[in-house]
Amino acid sequence: MAMILLLLCLLYQTGSAENQLPVPALKLGIERVGEYRAVFAGKRAGLITNQTGIDAHGTPSAQRLGKTAQLTALFSPEHGIHGNAREGASIGHGTDPQTGLRVYSLYGNTKRPTEEMLKDIDVLCFDIQDVGARFYTYISTMAYAMEACARYHKQFVVFDRPNPIGDAVEGNLLELEYRSFTGYFPIVQRHGMTVGELALLFNTEYGIHCDLTVIPMEGWQRTAFFDELPLIWVPPSPNIPSVKTAVVYAGMCLFEGTNLSVGRGTAMPFEYIGAPFIDGYALSARLNSLGLEGVRFLPAFFTPSLSIYAGQLCSGVYVAVTDRLRFAPVKTAILMFYVLRELYPESFTINNAGKKYCGLHLLTGCTQLTDTTQTVDNYLVRIARESSRFRSIRSKYLLY
Repeated sequence: MAMILLLLCLLYQTGSAENQLPVPALKLGIERVGEYRAVFAGKRAGLITNQTGIDAHGTPSAQRLGKTAQLTALFSPEHGIHGNAREGASIGHGTDPQTGLRVYSLYGNTKRPTEEMLKDIDVLCFDIQDVGARFYTYISTMAYAMEACARYHKQFVVFDRPNPIGDAVEGNLLELEYRSFTGYFPIVQRHGMTVGELALLFNTEYGIHCDLTVIPMEGWQRTAFFDELPLIWVPPSPNIPSVKTAVVYAGMCLFEGTNLSVGRGTAMPFEYIGAPFIDGYALSARLNSLGLEGVRFLPAFFTPSLSIYAGQLCSGVYVAVTDRLRFAPVKTAILMFYVLRELYPESFTINNAGKKYCGLHLLTGCTQLTDTTQTVDNYLVRIARESSRFRSIRSKYLLY
C-alpha cells in the first residue's frame, strides 16, 4: 500500500507522459526537405555546400537532398568543398568523390554561378554553416548565387541553419562605397541572423528579387549558441575551429587589415592578437584597465606558422572571453585598435595605408578608423546608432 501511495505521489508531482509539454526537437532546414517535395518535384537541383552541410547525425546534405531531388551538380565556396583550402586560395572545379558529381568552384576564376554552370539546374540550393559575421564570405557567395538565379530565372532554396553566436547585433552598417566580397550589403558586422533570414533580407530589402524559398528550422531558439545545441560542430574553415573562435572573430577579424598577427597557424586563431614589436604585459594591462565587460586580456606569446610573421615569435594578448553574453566583440576590437595606435604609433600600421580600398576599409565598411579626426567615442556612438537601425531593418525578416 505504501508503494502505491509513493507512485501516486510521484505521478502527481511529475505529471504523466501524456500531460507533459513536449520539448521541441531541433530540426535543421535540410532535415525538413521531405516536407517540401513540391518545391523539387520534377526538377534538377544544384547544391552550394561544403563539409558543414550535414544533418544532426552527420549525413551529408547532398545525400539527403538526392533522395528528394535530381541532384546534378555541387558548388563550393571559399576554402573548397572540404573546407581545407587556406583563406584567399583560388580553387578550381573538380569532382566530388562521394557522389561523383561535378563541383563548380565559386571561389576561383569566378565567384558567381555562370549560365553554363546552371544550364542543367532548375533550382539552386544553399546549405552551409555561417559564423555570424558580415565579412565571412559564405553569405556573399549566397548573395551572388541569388543574383545569378534572378538573372537566369532559376529557383533558389536556402536550407536554414543556426547563427552559431546567437542573436546579438553589433557594428556599423557597411557603406556601399566600400562593398566587396567581404561585405556585400549594408548590414552590421555581427548581424545576429541565420542564412535563411539574411536571404530574405537580401532578396527584398536590397532588391535581388529571385524566386526564393527558405526552408526554416524547427525548435531553434535564436539566443542559443551552437555549442548549446544537439548538433555536430564542423569547423567551417581552417581558422574557425570552435564556437569560441566564432565569437571573437566577429570583432578581431578587423586586425587582418593591419600589420598584426591574428594567430593564424596557432591553436588560438583570432583569440591571439600580436606582433614582434608588442609588449604583451603592457598591452594586456592597458586593455584590462578599460574594464570591458565579458573579457579579460592575458599576455600571450606565440609563433604563427602561417600568414604574417610566420615562424617569428610574437607577443600580444589572448582575448579571453569570460561572459559571452556580455562580451561585445566589435566594440572590443575598436577599443583595442585605438589603444594599439596610442601605445605603438610608429610600429602599428594599416596594410595599404592611404589607399581608398585598403583591407581595413573593406572589413569595417567605412573609413572611420583611418580618419584621424574621429575619436573612439565617435565610432562607438555610430555603432550604437547603426546597430539600432539594423535591428529595425532586420525585424521584418526574422523567422524565429
